[in-house]
Amino acid sequence: MSDEHPGAEAPTIAIQVNGEQHRCPPAQALPAVLQALGYRPELVVVEFNGMILPRSRWPDQLVVESDVLEVVTIVGGGS
Repeated sequence: MSDEHPGAEAPTIAIQVNGEQHRCPPAQALPAVLQALGYRPELVVVEFNGMILPRSRWPDQLVVESDVLEVVTIVGGGS
């Protein structure tokens, strides 16, 4: 017998992104969370809990309850 309840909402966690509260599924790596929030991971820089997180660590960085992200979109261009 399953412990799931029909119509029950999937569990989520609360995180802060660019000063706003968001909810996302638990135990997801940073790239998946960024995509779920509508970002293209290849075009952003992320400050994770106050520190710039190297892109090489993103796949292993799980996002948990109360994490704080500042996401900055990289804009190309020049004169």
